[in-house]
Amino acid sequence: MTTIIPARSAAEFLALVPRMLAFTPTRSVVFVPFDGTRSCGAMRIDLPSPALDDDIDSVAATYLGMICRISAADSFTAVIYTDEAIDPKQARLPQHKLIMAILQRADSCGLTVHDALCVAADAWGSYLDARRPRERRSLAEIASSTTTVAPAPAAGDQTTGAALPEVSQAEREQVEREYVELNAAAATVCGFTPHARESIRINPAALTAVGALDDIPLLFEQALKWDAAHLAPFQTASLLWCLSRPSLRDIGLAGWCLGLSRGDAAAEGQLRWEGGEEYPEDIAQFVWGDGPKPDSERLERALVLTRRVAAAARTSRQPGPLAICAWLSWALGRSTHAGIYASRACEIDPHHGFAKIMISMVAASHLPQWAFAHED
Repeated sequence: MTTIIPARSAAEFLALVPRMLAFTPTRSVVFVPFDGTRSCGAMRIDLPSPALDDDIDSVAATYLGMICRISAADSFTAVIYTDEAIDPKQARLPQHKLIMAILQRADSCGLTVHDALCVAADAWGSYLDARRPRERRSLAEIASSTTTVAPAPAAGDQTTGAALPEVSQAEREQVEREYVELNAAAATVCGFTPHARESIRINPAALTAVGALDDIPLLFEQALKWDAAHLAPFQTASLLWCLSRPSLRDIGLAGWCLGLSRGDAAAEGQLRWEGGEEYPEDIAQFVWGDGPKPDSERLERALVLTRRVAAAARTSRQPGPLAICAWLSWALGRSTHAGIYASRACEIDPHHGFAKIMISMVAASHLPQWAFAHED
């Protein structure tokens, strides 16, 4: 069933949506699920490609499946954000076919639709209002609406904030020198073999830095306390070295998500796996978004840190940390940022496995299970 929200309330609702998301969405469909009268947050998804018009029912089914994963949700409001204008000569708002498919799927799922709204380039309206678009509503009506229940949205759209921090060329060159020396020292101490072109005299300072690699989980845990804006070159190089190696990367992710003890368990599981045993499922599941919800503050610190490492790395070494930036962004509910980082990683290295996995998950609108947990 559907219930039309009065125009004034709808304008206030549209003023609230960017505040809930912390940005103003573009070319998107946003779902705001409700548990009774209480919002369960907001989900933003890119508008489907026109190439999917013939499969729009499946697209709608995917969207509604995401809402149904929120156990407390019994209703929702959908908002389309489009660059198209509302043509008063047309009987339909932009993206009418998509909304109709969503409404039909919602009815079959037993979900109430409070409203289905469209914010276009020149006006806004409701798909459930038979009067529109002859009575198009001004965007100024949204802009003039005020609300105090959420902070003002950050400037920009869903892509804002994905750019890596600025790093000087001098710092980048210093990190590269430290990385090469660390790699050579690790080859000597740990038995790894550096590329021939990186064979250099072993720097005593690098040998000291290799000592931190004796306890990878502890290194990642301590890194969360580092000042990401003022990393020492060897700190950056050490993280870059670890994040470029899948086995060490996974240990770091486990620790960043679930604490030092889980990082230790991941390290032990990795050693057993290398010895022919099965990798523990309870440790691996978090990579796919299953299991307990990670501490978002730890993930935020890890993302700030990893973005800095990626920015300070030579281009050819960026895919590793960029792929981790993608996963951390995805785990925090920022799939758009995740797609940007993963795509950049694949531009540099088209065969980077973890980055390709992240692109696939983002393209499939796959979200971690904890994204659907309804917190009181």
